Amino acid sequence: MRLARTGFSSIVFLAVAGMIGTPTPARGDLQWQSPKMEAVRLRIVALAWNHPRTSFFPNEEIFIAEKELTKDESRLVKLVYDFLPYQPRLSEYGLDYATVHELRAVRDPECDETLAQLIHGPLGDWRKQIALKYSTDAPPLNLARHKSLLPCYVTSADDYSRPLHEPAE
Repeated sequence: MRLARTGFSSIVFLAVAGMIGTPTPARGDLQWQSPKMEAVRLRIVALAWNHPRTSFFPNEEIFIAEKELTKDESRLVKLVYDFLPYQPRLSEYGLDYATVHELRAVRDPECDETLAQLIHGPLGDWRKQIALKYSTDAPPLNLARHKSLLPCYVTSADDYSRPLHEPAE
């Protein structure tokens, strides 16, 4: 009798503990859950920001670029280029508007900004202290014309393919 009572108590305890405890969902590294990389061809219009290279941490440069949509159509985008201390900066390939850069990038809506936000930033932001560094022969940016969010693309030195010299049309 005592054995049956102990077994029943154990079952009730496990049932109550199972109802109270919240299960943790299993998280797998599934391929379709990772951000989708896409092939991108773009021209650098201007270097918006870079900081002194660190030798211990990842670095980044932020650009305003023209993403090629078709052979005759493009749109402005924000490009965040991440690189490690031993990898080259994207700006080291030269800031020449005639150069088309081929790379793989992830579209990240979390970092979308308007052109004005990208250049000026909020009060007290680091961007108040910088000026754009335009690429050679790049068209000047008209802040009054570009009011919509620039789609943000994030890439790294590992996903950079190559620069191609093509005359701007």
